[in-house]
Amino acid sequence: MSAPETAVIGHVPDPALHVMSWNIRRRTFALHPRRADRWHRRAPGLRSLLQMERPTLLGIQEALPDQARFVAETLGDAYRSVGHGRGRHGGGEASPIYYDAERLELLDWEQRALSDTPHHPGSRSWGNLIPRSLVTARFRDRATSTDFRALNTHLDHLSHRSRLRSVQNIKELASSSSLPVVLMGDMNADQQSAPVQELLRGEALTDTWAGAAHRDSQQWGTFPNYRAPRLDSGRIDWVMVSPAVDVLRAAINPTRHPGGWASDHLPVQAVLHLPPNGGSA
Repeated sequence: MSAPETAVIGHVPDPALHVMSWNIRRRTFALHPRRADRWHRRAPGLRSLLQMERPTLLGIQEALPDQARFVAETLGDAYRSVGHGRGRHGGGEASPIYYDAERLELLDWEQRALSDTPHHPGSRSWGNLIPRSLVTARFRDRATSTDFRALNTHLDHLSHRSRLRSVQNIKELASSSSLPVVLMGDMNADQQSAPVQELLRGEALTDTWAGAAHRDSQQWGTFPNYRAPRLDSGRIDWVMVSPAVDVLRAAINPTRHPGGWASDHLPVQAVLHLPPNGGSA
């Protein structure tokens, strides 16, 4: 697939909200990384796609500090971000939330570890060998004065127990919020998995792809690993929302730029219409 002449979704008019989740693949420190994985080859494609799509709200996963800065520079001065590395001192891979500050006003935010001690940065509890974290932020939409809560995460790739305990914590947070919730993340789990089924069970969260009024792409697997996307592969990257949120459009972006794939994952996108405020978070 070559780069399209137009965005898959691109800019959307108010009051719609364009949301994207994308694992951008950390820059590898391997002495001889495979050609497709080299950051200097991937970065131009990432820049091109983000500048074409211009999401209002963006959840990134696997961003090392220099990559997080690259995303910020790509998006430009109108955007801000929250979130830092998942390590004990705030270093390492991060799952930041970027937002268009001309459209969204940040009210508060926090980052917590996905562990039994969430306020101890870098803590681990459930079988994951590396720390996992959750970034949560409360925003006010300047176009509608609607408040909502955004979450971004990257669940463990090895420990099923860690993924399940993590989503139980995330679901509890979403269920207890009196504001609409937008969850972005690489769950390392597809639509048939126990963690995703747990997230979607009950009234806390719904799948934007399943609930979209219109889909702007086919249902590609979201982890093609630098190969052509496939329709028979699972979705492990997600945008989920509270049931009260209307999902106008959804897409799994299969854009490949001339220099190669920007990441081993595909971006997941949704266009939302938020309901009026239902109270404080």
